[in-house]
Amino acid sequence: MTPDVRDRADRPARVESHNGVGGGAIPESDWNRALHLIKQADEVALVCHVTPDGDALGSMLAVAFVLRSMGKRVVASFGDQPFAVPRLLRFLPGQEMLVPPAEFPVAPELVISFDSSTFERLGMLGDNTARAREVIVVDHHPSNAGFGTLGIIDAKAAATAMLAEQLIYRLGGRLDRDIATCLYAGLVTDTGSFRHSSTTPAVHQMAARLVATGLRTDEIARELWDRSPFSYLKVLAAALDRVKLEGGLVWTYVTRVDRAAYGLPYAELEGIIDIVRRTDEAEVAVVLKEDDQGAWQVSTRSKGTVDVAAACAALGGGGHHNAAGYTSHATVEETMAAFKRELGMA
Repeated sequence: MTPDVRDRADRPARVESHNGVGGGAIPESDWNRALHLIKQADEVALVCHVTPDGDALGSMLAVAFVLRSMGKRVVASFGDQPFAVPRLLRFLPGQEMLVPPAEFPVAPELVISFDSSTFERLGMLGDNTARAREVIVVDHHPSNAGFGTLGIIDAKAAATAMLAEQLIYRLGGRLDRDIATCLYAGLVTDTGSFRHSSTTPAVHQMAARLVATGLRTDEIARELWDRSPFSYLKVLAAALDRVKLEGGLVWTYVTRVDRAAYGLPYAELEGIIDIVRRTDEAEVAVVLKEDDQGAWQVSTRSKGTVDVAAACAALGGGGHHNAAGYTSHATVEETMAAFKRELGMA
């Protein structure tokens, strides 16, 4: 029998969270209001940001499991068209609870948003969420603007999954292998498999709780990092062939034409930035990825000295000090010129 996390000696004694908007500890009154809203709702609509990563989708599905066990009607989605779970995340359990954007409530009673800092990051479901009676925002991005009607926002949390775990505990949920798999995917994704500076003792303690349910960390790692279609290698080769090193900045781009030549979906491009950022001579790495609509999705990484979140926020995006992004509708040259100006490199 799966142990009830409420009775486990290794669960956190109390939640130590800091509100990224207000700058102080998340008030117990906010947690209590979130619990009240959830318990009063007959149906709870869950949403995460477009092109979801492991933290966004994993956190959302983990909480969905608990809400379903409470007898709630649960609908979960993200605002992409076409609607498809990224291949790397198709191992996550609970995807039967996902619905395409067209089946998401037009004006929900209660929405819980995961890992999104703005309505705009919710894509097609931004307007639906804005029409909801109540919107609980569960997020860890410092750039979160405080949208919604209630924020459970911790800028010091390494992943939204850490807040999702706290919410699950407070709802009296049970930590089983399926829930742990979803949360673990979020935790390892946003900590770079525990390599990023955000990895704290609390991160490892949470990982221990999740692994104790019996999940296979080797299988999760293989799905997230050690698999790719052959077409990815061809597109990666094209991106690396045009890579540029300019002072402390290394950057490249991937076009729709690159992907079309090998039939590679946009969602498969996520890992390119992690290869480019390895460059010893560069402090900042940038990869521009042209999406199916022709916009450039700009991914940036820093090794610590440069605050890429500030630069991306100035250009309409956001993220974390060492990992951030934004959308550009300009040309590659114009996009990079604007980013370099924000870095003081122009």
